[in-house]
Amino acid sequence: MSFTLIPQATPRLHRSELAVPGSNPTFMEKSASSKADVIFLDLEDAVAPDDKEQARKNIIQALNEIDWGNKTMMIRINGLDTHYMYRDVVDIVEACPRLDMILIPKVGVPADVYAIDVMVTQIEQAKKREKKIGFEVLIETALGMANVEAIATSSKRLEAMSFGVADYAASTRARSQVIGGVNHDYSVLTDKDEAGNRQTHWQDPWLFAQARMMVACRAYGLRPIDGPFGDFSDPDGYISAARRCAALGYEGKWAIHPSQIDLANDVFTPSEAEVTKARRILAAMEDAAKAGKGAVSLDGRLIDIASIRMAEALIEKANAMAAS
Repeated sequence: MSFTLIPQATPRLHRSELAVPGSNPTFMEKSASSKADVIFLDLEDAVAPDDKEQARKNIIQALNEIDWGNKTMMIRINGLDTHYMYRDVVDIVEACPRLDMILIPKVGVPADVYAIDVMVTQIEQAKKREKKIGFEVLIETALGMANVEAIATSSKRLEAMSFGVADYAASTRARSQVIGGVNHDYSVLTDKDEAGNRQTHWQDPWLFAQARMMVACRAYGLRPIDGPFGDFSDPDGYISAARRCAALGYEGKWAIHPSQIDLANDVFTPSEAEVTKARRILAAMEDAAKAGKGAVSLDGRLIDIASIRMAEALIEKANAMAAS
């Protein structure tokens, strides 16, 4: 292990992140009874310019009057390149003690996060706000991905990063057919076999970006979250995308439709078999320590320190889910 120890972000259950437009009070009321771990009330892409001021008022009313239970409540503010952003931050943070986090879109450089941090810090001090607001940033441009490691260390408020695949595709000029989906042209053609036949293997065009963001998150104690899958009529496609990210090390995924919430929760919830194995690993470690053994093995396999840390993290997540 490095002598440099990185503190972990505030722990939160973050399997599913539901996007809800701030311009629709009915959707906000319904989302409160959903099974989403995190809800972000949107002021940015889902709200037309003429509706942004009213959406801000709707969100303030919703955060103050609706019972959100133990959900993590977040707002997505407008971009720093708009004149809407400062009012999003000032009006809502000043008026809403229930707010937990702010989602900052299209972050390109660390200074973008710093700017919001300055504003939020001054509001918290002026209002004597007891609960410190956390940040999640959206990495959805080529500039943001190029600076993702620096952005990961930009603020102590930062807890998570989301991969915004739609705007990222636009920024990189990728030929995306479905938001978050794959493209049949992004494939590998095998050599001919003895009969002259060839096979086509589809590839994941987002793997590099998702992997790079995941490494930045894990290196600096943040939660990596995958963004939207646009075709909510295709649950199999959503599940496939979610499973790829879960295997990569992501903690959760966006839901842009209520039907995607359970899918995300299922994929990012450890199975009973995984939890059982993790508990057996920790038990084996404890038994070896009591016996004064330097090596720990389970089922004929050596258990190293990485296995133990993974088991501890999985048990911690399972306990958090059981308590939710």
